[in-house]
Amino acid sequence: MHLHLQKSTVKSQPSEVRITGSKSETNRLLLLRALYSTITIANLSNSEDSAVMQKALEAPSENPRAVNVHHAGTAMRFLTAFFALQEGKEVLLTGSSRMKERPIQILVEALQQLGADISYEETEGFPPIKIKGKKLTQSCVSLPAHVSSQYISALLLIAPKLANGLEVTLEGKITSVPYIKMTLALLETIGVETSFEGNRIKVNPKISVRKQQITVESDWSSASYWYSIVALSEIGTQITLSSYKKNSLQGDAVLVEIYRDFGVETLFNENSTITLSKVKICERSTVNLQLNNCPDIAQTIAVTCFGLGIGCDLSGLHTLKIKETDRLEALKNELTKLGAEVAVTDESLHLKPSRSIRENKTVKTYQDHRMAMAFAPLALKVPVAIEDAEVVSKSYPDFWNDLKNNGFQISATE
Repeated sequence: MHLHLQKSTVKSQPSEVRITGSKSETNRLLLLRALYSTITIANLSNSEDSAVMQKALEAPSENPRAVNVHHAGTAMRFLTAFFALQEGKEVLLTGSSRMKERPIQILVEALQQLGADISYEETEGFPPIKIKGKKLTQSCVSLPAHVSSQYISALLLIAPKLANGLEVTLEGKITSVPYIKMTLALLETIGVETSFEGNRIKVNPKISVRKQQITVESDWSSASYWYSIVALSEIGTQITLSSYKKNSLQGDAVLVEIYRDFGVETLFNENSTITLSKVKICERSTVNLQLNNCPDIAQTIAVTCFGLGIGCDLSGLHTLKIKETDRLEALKNELTKLGAEVAVTDESLHLKPSRSIRENKTVKTYQDHRMAMAFAPLALKVPVAIEDAEVVSKSYPDFWNDLKNNGFQISATE
């Protein structure tokens, strides 16, 4: 399905946008609930990724069984660790053609250090993988620190179920620290003792946890598109989102600070909503941001800057090359199509200030939900089309309806 977005304006009285629970928190908690049946979860993400994760964890336990996570990278990493721990269970874990191009070797080798029985079915280092669950007897593991934090979180989530817990040594400079801290905070929430000092993380064993319900905070990555919408709107535009915390566990909450430079102020309300307000014109000609702790909002920021006519230098983005697509090349391709001058390296993006945006161009999404949503706010400036727009179901299924409810004029073609 392709969508055509006419040049639009946010409604003068926008509706409150109810954003589903954080995909990152939800997927972590789903795995913890599978390990500890006394946990219940409120405000689960309705994303496709979380549905895939939930289905894999709740499916009948026939042996052996095949589990297809499709495009869900988080599910692939987390389930690899989970199934490695399930004694006597054999699983073939696979995914889409793109998933089979996304490396898993570092996580597999770390689990093998702990005693896991995992083998590759096709290409060495990549899914699909065969996992024969067994008791993992070791309690120390080391792996490179610059890799995706999901590898590290996968190990930490199963750690309390290991007989002696787990000590993880991270070698080199650590990537995406907030996501590691999110995992540790959720473990602490359910009563697991942890520590994170220097490059060493320790998780103590925990046989059982008390009965408890945990409410998932709404997803800050999804909020990023509304920050972009407000930034590209007229002064006085306001949009209210629910439900968010000032002391968020999500690294993408840095949006509050970043978008202040784009003229957007964030008010935290008593009812757990936030109100975004465009209070001034952006006075910057270029922004320089290190995003290694929040790479998922890089696409949104780059498109916001382009829409505002300013430049940006974004770095710390090396993990974007192994996402649903090579996000740096995808951004370069589609921004260039719209008239931008862009250069990328293996870990950075550089956008020059520009005076105009080409109208009625079709943005290719590369099977990447964030490409579709990051480019949609440009409809506040020019008409734009989004190819394969249904990819948003991966993380934010209600996105297009929410845009329509707030003034965006959208029509569909096959």
